[in-house]
Amino acid sequence: MSTTQVYDRWHLARPTPEQRGNLARCEHSTKTRKLYPAASHGTGKQWQVRYRDNDGRQRKEHFHRKIDAQKRAAAVQADMDRGHYVDPQAGKTTVETITREFMEAALHKPQTAQNPEKAFRIHVNPILGRRTVASLKPSDIEKWVADRSKVLAPSTLKTYFGYLKAALQRAVRDGLIARNPCDGVRTPTVRTAEIRPLHPLVVHALVQASPDRYRTPVLTAAGSGLRFGELFGLELEHIDLQRGEIHVRQALVELDKGKPFIGPTKTHESVRTVHLAPFVVAAIKAHLEAFPPVPVMIWDHTDPRKPVERKANLVFLTGNNQPIRRGGWRPVWTGTVKRAKKELARSGAELQVPARTGIHALRHFYASLLIAHGESVKVVQRALGHTKPSMTLDKYVHLWDAVEDTTREAVTQGLGFMQSAPIVPSQLAQAA
Repeated sequence: MSTTQVYDRWHLARPTPEQRGNLARCEHSTKTRKLYPAASHGTGKQWQVRYRDNDGRQRKEHFHRKIDAQKRAAAVQADMDRGHYVDPQAGKTTVETITREFMEAALHKPQTAQNPEKAFRIHVNPILGRRTVASLKPSDIEKWVADRSKVLAPSTLKTYFGYLKAALQRAVRDGLIARNPCDGVRTPTVRTAEIRPLHPLVVHALVQASPDRYRTPVLTAAGSGLRFGELFGLELEHIDLQRGEIHVRQALVELDKGKPFIGPTKTHESVRTVHLAPFVVAAIKAHLEAFPPVPVMIWDHTDPRKPVERKANLVFLTGNNQPIRRGGWRPVWTGTVKRAKKELARSGAELQVPARTGIHALRHFYASLLIAHGESVKVVQRALGHTKPSMTLDKYVHLWDAVEDTTREAVTQGLGFMQSAPIVPSQLAQAA
């Protein structure tokens, strides 16, 4: 264990007999101690704190007053004894440096790595990037949160704050700072609106309003609950028309820059088998006959260690036989929604396509069908590919609440045979 010591730079600690004879006693001498000047006498700060850091390197800090040196020595020794010592020089690392190193070391998938990169590049480093991590205080983080709350939605700000907190926590683990300045800082409350599933007639209108080439993808999304990337990353080998099943094994990934590629699913639990209704199977068969898949060359990153460029038999393609990208899908969906609205209005239906309805709303619709049918949380979780049941409950618990209470019927069916049996023992009935 390293011992922290305080040295007097201006005076010899152990003068030799020869030095005592040749040097005049210093004016600081007392009756109990004779002091002899060192070579550095009168230059710089008199008191020096010496110790060895966690890497065994000797560290020196200088002070004018002995009391200040003793306080610093005691603090360093206490931190070392508790394992909390932080090198003062390490704390001079900038926030921009620790966020960059955090991104280099993080085990992010390509489709998720761009989110923290964007957060640091646009929202963190322009404001805090030049600050040293040791200079950051919780109040600085609170000011950053308040500033970003003016331009970011509460849910987005909470996510970006989480990235910053994780990067600073890594700095704590590396011994750059003693504590995370994000600890105890609150972000604005995220008020998540309840998911209101589309009405079946609205979904029908959307399917019918879709262009011929894209009608089956829309129907499949409503009948399987697949995510956008899972839907348009489907290959022929992943669809078993005989058994009426879709095997989700990969996803079409599109980053902010570059071409789309085949990548792994969002989570391990997203790898699943989805059972299809017969009319969805029939629609997929008809689609394959009308628009036979054309193999396209695309990079496959399902194994990040061995990416390969290969031919993919994607089930759903654009009119020029290319993978369907979000940017290209947007005008298709916008036109579909407009036509669906007109058709609903023309038919006199009071229903309407809600504002900001995207194709992901069909995933919620699929979940609502399962819940209305009485499926358990676990069944719905597996069908949607959620990581855990709590995620499914967080999104859809109000839909289970809305399902008609069938507990009375369940008990009646299980114990109905007892209706003819006496409710109380006969002797008690006579006594009453």
